[in-house]
Amino acid sequence: MLLLGGGVAVALLVSACAADPDDTRAPDVTFATAPSATTDPAPDPTGTAASTPGTSTPGTDGSAPPASTTTTPATTAAPGRDTVDLAPVADGLTAPVDLAVRADDDTLYVAQQGGQVVALRSDDTRSVVLDISSEISTGGERGLLGIAFTPAGDELVVSSTDRDGNTRLTAYTVSAVGSVDPATRRVLYGARQPFPNHNGGDVAFGPDGMLYLGLGDGGAAGDPERHALDVSSPLGKLLRLDITSTPASAPGDNPFADVPGALDEVWAVGLRNPWRFSFDPTTGDLWIADVGQNEWEEVDVARADGAGRDAGRGLNFGWSAWEGTHPFNADQSADGVTLPVVEYPHGAQGCSVSGGVVVRDGTLLDGWYVFSDYCSGVVRAIAADTATPGRLVRPVRLAASAVVTAVCAGPEGSAYVLSAGDGGEGTGSISRLVPA
Repeated sequence: MLLLGGGVAVALLVSACAADPDDTRAPDVTFATAPSATTDPAPDPTGTAASTPGTSTPGTDGSAPPASTTTTPATTAAPGRDTVDLAPVADGLTAPVDLAVRADDDTLYVAQQGGQVVALRSDDTRSVVLDISSEISTGGERGLLGIAFTPAGDELVVSSTDRDGNTRLTAYTVSAVGSVDPATRRVLYGARQPFPNHNGGDVAFGPDGMLYLGLGDGGAAGDPERHALDVSSPLGKLLRLDITSTPASAPGDNPFADVPGALDEVWAVGLRNPWRFSFDPTTGDLWIADVGQNEWEEVDVARADGAGRDAGRGLNFGWSAWEGTHPFNADQSADGVTLPVVEYPHGAQGCSVSGGVVVRDGTLLDGWYVFSDYCSGVVRAIAADTATPGRLVRPVRLAASAVVTAVCAGPEGSAYVLSAGDGGEGTGSISRLVPA
């Protein structure tokens, strides 16, 4: 475990965005291959980076995952563009990238990439409850990247890139009325970032009360240092942490805790840039929107056990042996890979997936996983309970926004869509998906 002790140009995931025409064509997964477009703000480094194989993932023997996937339509009685609206909730924000709610509180807490957490209250007032802008690096894919309240609501966990561009995870005490005390900061975890992109940075508490942190593969393009399948590296992983101690510790029942050379905190491997992941509040299932390389975007799901826990334990999501269901780095093996449930090519559909929550609010969208794309802004959904890894599902289109950075759950379980606007100060907004 490695501990590390202004203005924002919003380019969290991509450097160029595709236009979004009226989306009435064939299912997403059957589009023709789109023109190549990069999802990497940083250029591919000159020369060949040294490989750092470390300890290989258990069960990888060089064989490929199943080559065939089946595209299945959404279930009947599906919501669609005529049944759902985007209702404005708040504007005047600057680069909103995440939203969190706390127990018994209807306030929306919004993370702005520049380093501020803003409380949006039900009486239409707002205030900055935490400002770490002087402590972080910003611009591109760096900055304040994720927030989550502990299940009791007494601490706020903050994921950011420090002034050196490295991942830093901290926690702050929260009062009964929702104020955050910056003097109570605890440094929980850190990881060095070799490049300025693919930081990931999302955080969420699982049904087991543990904190999960999603990290990208370290950046540049194509996983040049081969972090994603290397269990001795925290990059390209989902990590599981117990934050009751300072620094955080790795629970002893983590899947790689007894694997020689592996990091104890690793929970799942083979991710490129998970933006974002979430747990279904009803089933405990894990959903990950993983940003692709130059051609394919994907959404993954891992089912929880009968107790609603352990979703994703020890799983391999394939990168960088595979980009979605397509071979990528030939020197990487991924036997037993968990294949996506949604895959779409770059082009009219977008070029950088923005996850994503399962709605549990009793409305038409209840039980549907809702996600979007940073470039196209199209908001889509699939039926969550019937999605099966390796069987590509046809999403239904719900609505369209602009420059969508995330789709998050609100206090009532519905989906909120975060938009960065044109990236300028005060141009960001939040909308809520509601029945038309």
